[in-house]
Amino acid sequence: MQLTNRSKQVSNKEMTLAEKMYLPAIVGGLAITISHFFRKKPTIQYPEVKKYLGPIYRGHHILKRDEQGRERCTACGLCAVACPAEAISMVAAERKKGEENLYREEKYAAVYEINMLRCIFCGLCEEACPKQAVYLRHDLMVPVFQERDEVIYGKDRLVENMNDRYIRVANSEVQTTPTEPSLTRAAT
Repeated sequence: MQLTNRSKQVSNKEMTLAEKMYLPAIVGGLAITISHFFRKKPTIQYPEVKKYLGPIYRGHHILKRDEQGRERCTACGLCAVACPAEAISMVAAERKKGEENLYREEKYAAVYEINMLRCIFCGLCEEACPKQAVYLRHDLMVPVFQERDEVIYGKDRLVENMNDRYIRVANSEVQTTPTEPSLTRAAT
């Protein structure tokens, strides 16, 4: 019984002496190895030269501020619900009288924490936020942790510094080379 109509004719041609000693295969392999010596090295000198990560890279988390320096986060909890790793936790609080310059809305996140060991950097928290308060920076990696207590990022590490604002540029506007990143920073 034949299962398929496709059949292949195999040639039983006798191998030459060079083919029996695998000389053409050895010479071909050596030619490939020698050609790698003359190629440009892909290695970069990391601490001095940093590789451009691209506009869609999801790196360090930040909590954005508005133009007046007030926190955008309203502690709605959508980012925590959208997080598949359950890495985000927050405690909401009511804004008190005199704190209008600190928080945009009446409700704010008194405690906002991200467990970086659990975070998978999927970006769903960024997409779920209706106030555009959560961003994953495309130009900054999360630093290496030395101690276990360094992996819980609170508001002290997440809230944006007003002297170092971060804005995301559309993909068509990015003009960079692989070794010289164009970091986009301006007031938004």
